[in-house]
Amino acid sequence: MLNATGEEIEQIVLPRLRAAAAQSDDVVDRLDAVLDESTRLIHDYPHLAAFLRAVRIESNARSSRDGPKYPGSKALRDVVSEIVADAHRHGALSPDTGPTGAVEAICALTRGLSEQAASLAPEAYAATLGSAKRLIRGTLFAGASRPVSGQ
Repeated sequence: MLNATGEEIEQIVLPRLRAAAAQSDDVVDRLDAVLDESTRLIHDYPHLAAFLRAVRIESNARSSRDGPKYPGSKALRDVVSEIVADAHRHGALSPDTGPTGAVEAICALTRGLSEQAASLAPEAYAATLGSAKRLIRGTLFAGASRPVSGQ
């Protein structure tokens, strides 16, 4: 049943995220559009965040890599991977940033946003989403660029 539900979610989520990403050629604008569409998906399907959380818990509980793939979360990863791969190909990805790490970070950010969408007031969520977009654009913090620690 979980797999069937996941497949149904894939059929809904993937085309919407791909369409959002196709609205621009600019990598950051594409990511903004994906974040906005993810927000609309959470509002259109209020139980989506809880379902995806349950899927992640189930997936983490499986010790083998041979466990089932969950299309709902795979849709986001696929679209973000495509955007990051395009950015890497066109030199838009920072040379200090690996594509895999960028995909993981953006997907983690989006998962966190979906969790917040379910619990925050609309104004608070809008502020959180705006901050996430500024974070991706590199404009969240003022001042000179600083080296990233932990690399």
